[in-house]
Parts: sequence; structure tokens; C-alpha cells
Amino acid sequence: MVYGLIPIPRPEFFVLYNGEAAFPDEKTLKLSDAFEKTGSLRLPEKDALELVVKVVNINQGKNEALAKKCKTLAGYSVFIAKVREFEKECGDRTEAMKRAIRYCRDNDILKAFLEKNGTEVINMLLTEWNMDDALAVRFEEGREEGREEGREEGREEGREEGREEVARNALAKGLSPDIICTITGLDTETIMTLQS
Repeated sequence: MVYGLIPIPRPEFFVLYNGEAAFPDEKTLKLSDAFEKTGSLRLPEKDALELVVKVVNINQGKNEALAKKCKTLAGYSVFIAKVREFEKECGDRTEAMKRAIRYCRDNDILKAFLEKNGTEVINMLLTEWNMDDALAVRFEEGREEGREEGREEGREEGREEGREEVARNALAKGLSPDIICTITGLDTETIMTLQS
């Protein structure tokens, strides 16, 4: 059997943004921007893993060229804008969604979809996920700060164990303790205890 490179389609990652906060028409996000800086252990040339995501603002009035190419996406943008508009008017999200559905049906915007799935759309939008609600469910108030401290301590212990593992491997390869100190940031005494 012959082994070789098998070509695959080039993946592209997109996020469609329809939040209320100001956001540009398009923005590129990189996973590596979130990587923790680990000092001398991080290779500056390139990261071992990278993910590039293009975020596209689909709010009404943004990315007009894209909206012209995709009627469904344009309709969704109108629907969300109407929900927000009607919610400001009446102060009730459920009523705002019902009005937006009626408006879109009357103006032939996502008409067939909303006639078939209007109730599901309301249920889905009412159960919108957000980080604050998720954290409130997971953590009782007042305990979050203590848990964050515990997470940070755990991260620091993990970093320390990682530095010690690098030091052990470097010792096994015959590197001098001085070089290992430079690479890991550990003191000579700690490195010497790892030799046994």
C-alpha cells in the first residue's frame, strides 16, 4: 500500500454576528491571540495550532453586498431588526417576536419559513444562551471569586509541573542546569532535585 498526502477541501470558518454592540462589517479573529504568553517556552516563529475565523456582521444595514446575494440572510437581518424595534416599543420580547413574524409574513420576508416554524422561532429566541445566565446556574453568588482563585492556582500548578517536566527531559538529554534555568525559569536548586 502506498501512503501519501490525501488532498482535502480547504476549511474556512465563519461566525455570523448579529449582536447589538457596535461591530465592524467584518473582522478576523485568531485563536493564537488568546494563547497564554509563557515567556521563553513559547516559540516566537509560529504557533503549533492556529485557527482563523472571519466574523461577518449580518445586522440590517451591514454587509449590503452579502445581503443582496443571500435573500434568506437578508430576511433574517430584517426579522431581528424588527424584533428589536418592536421590543423597544412594547417592552415585551414575546410580543415583539409575534409582531416581527407578522410583519415579515405580511412583507414576504421569510414568509414560508415563518408560517411553518413561527412557534419554534419564538421558543428558540426566548431560550437564547448567554454567558451570564450559564455562570449563574453553575456558580452560586459569592462563591465565584473563590473558585476563580482556585482555577488560577490550578493553572499555576499546571504551569509549574510543565516547567519541571521540561527540565526533566532536558536533564535526560544532557543539557546543563544553567541552560535549563534559562529555558524553564526554574531555579538551580529545583533543577538539581529533579535529577534524582
